[in-house]
Amino acid sequence: MKNRFALALIAAGIVFLLSVESKKNDPYKVLGVDRNASNREIQKAFHKLSLQYHPDKNKNKGAQEKFAEINNAYDILSDEQKRKNYDLYGDEKGSPGFDAGDPGQQGGYSYFTSGGPGQSGFNFRSGEWQNMGGQEGSKSFSFSFGGPGSGGGFDMGDIFSNFFGGGMGGGSQFGGFSSSGRSRQGNRQSSKSIPSVNSQFYRKEIVDKGMTWLLLVYSSNMQEIQIYESVIEGVVTSLEGAMKVGSINCGSETSLCKELGLYNSREPKIIVSSYASGEKASLVEYGGDLDVRTLKSFCQDHLPRFSKRINLDRFAAASEGGKLPKVLLLSTKKSTPVIWRTISGIYHKRFLFYDAEVRDASDLSVRELGIDSLPAIVGWLSNGEKEILKSGISVKDLKSAVQELSGLLENFEKKNKKASVQKDATESGIPLLTTSNFDNICGNKVPVCLIGVFKSSTTRDKFQKILQSVSQKSFSRRQRPTSGPRDSVSYALLDASKQQSFLNALDISGFKSSDKLLLAYKPKRGTYAASQGEITEEAVESFVSSVLNGDVQFSKARQKPTLK
Repeated sequence: MKNRFALALIAAGIVFLLSVESKKNDPYKVLGVDRNASNREIQKAFHKLSLQYHPDKNKNKGAQEKFAEINNAYDILSDEQKRKNYDLYGDEKGSPGFDAGDPGQQGGYSYFTSGGPGQSGFNFRSGEWQNMGGQEGSKSFSFSFGGPGSGGGFDMGDIFSNFFGGGMGGGSQFGGFSSSGRSRQGNRQSSKSIPSVNSQFYRKEIVDKGMTWLLLVYSSNMQEIQIYESVIEGVVTSLEGAMKVGSINCGSETSLCKELGLYNSREPKIIVSSYASGEKASLVEYGGDLDVRTLKSFCQDHLPRFSKRINLDRFAAASEGGKLPKVLLLSTKKSTPVIWRTISGIYHKRFLFYDAEVRDASDLSVRELGIDSLPAIVGWLSNGEKEILKSGISVKDLKSAVQELSGLLENFEKKNKKASVQKDATESGIPLLTTSNFDNICGNKVPVCLIGVFKSSTTRDKFQKILQSVSQKSFSRRQRPTSGPRDSVSYALLDASKQQSFLNALDISGFKSSDKLLLAYKPKRGTYAASQGEITEEAVESFVSSVLNGDVQFSKARQKPTLK
């Protein structure tokens, strides 16, 4: 009696599972395409059906469910890996497991096994019994469905609990019962988040702002707008922070469309404002397949390219010229990272951008810059001063990375403006010695350069006033390109706290305990003389006069002084 009851339950279960199995739809059949259909054929079928059954257009009963099936099928077949998994296993996840069957055994479809000698199974797809192996004395029964959309398993008692409010009870045992199916995607709604672009907005927010824009161009009566919006939103979500999105309705913005050369067409257009080839943005129309992956790749190709790729071993910031501050990204990337390309677009009018590929932080050229971890950003102010903006950069996502780096550049720009004010204040006076002006002030063509070395701002101001006055004396003037024989001395200031390597090359003992030092350096001979006495105008005049008259003994430098 118990066996009859068990068999009745099994029969009922088989009927139930077969009904579930019959409801699982083959994505190829849902879209009405062959198994060898191309991506373009799949895309066209999806567009046609999604328009036909879109809930906003089709109010018939079952349209919403059909629309979900269409989206579900397209989600599988438009993804290369999911499609491959489905073709092999009948499951787009590619992880059928034991209960889902194996392609070499049950073909990845539903089967029923009954325990006992020479355990056998019935494959519902083929309609045949198959030998499944097994041990003597086994009395268990199991169901397993490995067809399209199969997931994990659940106990037979779960089904009975759903029907009767309780478990199976008793000693009957049922094996793995898997028929969970794939969860369907929710209904894709029409986008309401893509902002409209009119003529005023376009000129104020888009033209030459350095940010890449993805623009959807359409007319009011076009039918496929929701599909385009859905794909665009997928791209912008993955590239959030690197680009912005907008839509232009040529039905209402006729003058803007005419100005941009965006003439009416039967289908919507996707336009990218590209900075890939120049300082000014150009509008490039996308002509590829309408899927997120391909469009994203297209957009990345058209991100700004204002950063100059350089060889770090041959890079000299001072020789690059330009009045703007410079920033250099060091990373192990073989090409300019998306983040840096984005930043270079936003700030291309305010900074000069460079990037370099390096092996690791142990590279000599990296260590010479004072970098101990990668990625790192090094900056140079307009006056030539170097600063490490950040090393060991770690970011959570593209959007937060752009925000963080923007903050670094904003602060560096403020510092550069402050330095520029100080530079302007001394432009007609004594300049601060930097990598950018070193050759002009203390190069081999200059007989003697007199350098006031300071550690504090008070000493700097004192040197500035005294050297400015002394440089106007008749016995010497600051070196100029059109100078005569009398102009044999040039004057400069040196910040010892930032240029210690310069002093180390001269081997000046005792300066560490002092705040000031007056230095005479002969570049061509590589010799120097120093005075650490009181800094007064009379003392400086006396020292300069002694240098010019040969009354001061010069020493040989350890090596040629350099600046950082």
